[in-house]
This record gives sequence, C-alpha cells and structure tokens, in this order.
Amino acid sequence: MKLLSVLTVTLTAIPIVTAFPFEEFRVLEVGEGQRISVRESEKLSLLQKGIKFIDITKYDKAEQQSRSLFSFFNKKAPVPVVPVYDYPTNVSHEEIVKSLTANIDKKSMHDNLAKFTSFYTRYYKSETGFESAEWLSSKISELTSKLPEEKYEIEHIDHKDWKQYSIIVRFTGSETPENIIVMGSHQDSINLLLPSILPAPGADDNGSGTVTNLEALRLYVDHYLSTGETPRNTVEFHFYSAEEGGLLGSLDIFTQYATLQKKVVAMLQQDMTGYVSDPEDEHVGVVMDYTTSELTEFIKLIIDSYLDIPYVETTCGYACSDHGSATKNGFPGSFVIESEFKKTNKYIHSTMDTLDRLSFEHMAEHVKIVIGSIIELGNWSFE
Repeated sequence: MKLLSVLTVTLTAIPIVTAFPFEEFRVLEVGEGQRISVRESEKLSLLQKGIKFIDITKYDKAEQQSRSLFSFFNKKAPVPVVPVYDYPTNVSHEEIVKSLTANIDKKSMHDNLAKFTSFYTRYYKSETGFESAEWLSSKISELTSKLPEEKYEIEHIDHKDWKQYSIIVRFTGSETPENIIVMGSHQDSINLLLPSILPAPGADDNGSGTVTNLEALRLYVDHYLSTGETPRNTVEFHFYSAEEGGLLGSLDIFTQYATLQKKVVAMLQQDMTGYVSDPEDEHVGVVMDYTTSELTEFIKLIIDSYLDIPYVETTCGYACSDHGSATKNGFPGSFVIESEFKKTNKYIHSTMDTLDRLSFEHMAEHVKIVIGSIIELGNWSFE
C-alpha cells in the first residue's frame, strides 16, 4: 500500500474584491451556464433556501483566461462533453455478487456510523471535521491492512483552503488501468443554522453514504483476499470533503483528473442511504436529472438484479451532490438516493439527523448497488 499526499489546488484563486476586507466573494454555479457572485457568508442563506450550487471560485479565473486565449485565436473554448460508453445490459456475475452481499455486516455498519456521528460536527472548516477525517482514514487503513501493499494505495487530498481532506482508495486495474470506476460519497456534515457553532451529527447526510461505501470496501477487500483476483479496470472509492460547501472537495479531484486527462468511465454517488419514510413503500431513488443516462440505465439493471426492493425515478436538481463535479468535468456520473426525493429525510442539516432515525437494512440495499456495480464493471471491456 502506498499512502500519498497530493495537493490538488494548482490554479490561481479569483482576486478578493469585497466591501468587507476579511470576506471574499465566491463565484457559484447554480445551473448550467448560470453563475452568481456572493459573499462567503451568503452561501449559507442559499443553502437554507434549498438552492444548491457548485463553488467554482478557484477555477473561474483560469477558465476565463482559457476562453480569452481561444477568443484571441478566433476559436471557441472546448466545453467538456461526457462520452458515451457501452455498459452491460445483462448481469454476468450473480454468484459472486450475491455471495459477497450475503456477508453484509449491519452491526459493523451501525458501529461505524455511531462513531462517525459522535464527532460534534464534520463541518469541513471545523477541527472536529478534520478529526472525523482522521478517524475515517484510520478505519480505511484497518480494512485494507491485510492486502498486499502493491495491490492498492490510499491517497489523501489536501485541499489547502481547509483542513478536512478527501480520501481515495485505489485498486489499479491489471489490464486496462486507464479505465477508472469511482464509487463516491461525501464525509462532511453541516448544521444550516450556525455551521461553526451548532452540532451536526449528519447520520443520514452523509454518514449513511460514507458507511455504505466503507462496508462495500470491506466486502471488496474480502473478495480479493479470498480469490486473489485483481480487476481488469481500476476501481476507486472516494470519500469527499466539503460537499456541503458547494461540491468543493470532489470538484478539486475531478478537475485534476480532467487536467491529467484521466478516463473515468463510471461514477456512482452515494449520498443519504438510510432513511425510509414509509416501510410499506420501501424503495431507492434513481436520480434522472443532471446524470448520465446510459450509466443510469446500468444502475437500474443492478438494482433490478441484486436488490430486494425496487427503484423509483426521481429528480434532485442542479449540483445536488458530488456526481455533479464528475459530469461538469466530462465524466459519466450517476446518483442513487434513499428514496424518491420528496420522501427523503427532512431532518438533515440539523441536530436531529441522528442514528436512531435510520434503517440499516435499507443501507444494506445500497451496499448491494456498490458491490454489484464494481463487480460487473471491474472486468468490463469499455469501448
């Protein structure tokens, strides 16, 4: 195992011009091609109104410079286009997937989430937000400790502007390592009343998605230890910092991936996986807007093939979670949430987003989506 520390932020930040000398303006993207400039403190009021956004401040000036350069040569600056890949239309690894998911450990998931929610807040600017990342990193190291060191690496992403780092666990492909499959979740939480003061246990948003990916990682490690099989394609588990600040952590990562011309062939986001509003109508929500349709159809196949509950198509809006950072940079992105959007947890972003409101049986269904996706895509030949 190689533990890496990478500085992803290499682009110059936009100059600070503000009536308040210690508060910078932020450039936010609130829709495709829709940008506004607000003070840092005004971001909170937008979130309180339910307005999601991508905070593109770090990259806005560089983008403008790029457009000016192309304009000088009478050319249009390229806009990232999400490529279309062929995904499986039938599953072919039922025995492996069902064998692995039969070993989902809901008690372990409970214990991990209990610990993760014990931090006063996981707000990305807070000291306890950093401490929670440290715990998460140690847990990942524990889960992967029996693997041969050359088979994986753990990467800490230092975002420079805040202390909480993102984490990537990478299993490099044996034949086509350039094809990257990403299973994402964000680790931070927020209390929208007073983020820097009030507690934010964030059990569902997004402790549930983090623990879902952790359990899938545990099962995937067990699969390697029992079979010794390395995936043909590269498989990565991402744990993003600062999603609640405007997809800041994932934007750093996917912007760097685009700059390095990496090839992400599939990205699945797990954000809120534990709340069931009506046990008589239990289902998962497949987000249809601002996602990649071909990949989303494959995710539906995984749900139909491996879950004990159905899916319902739903919409979530622009910049709803970290898959938005992938698609913005030209990578296929998909998003599965705990239910159709109108039935999702109404206690998030408050002191009431607690462990006792969640279903670990439901979270286990989301683990099946992650395992089914990486097993089916790990050896898939992408055209």
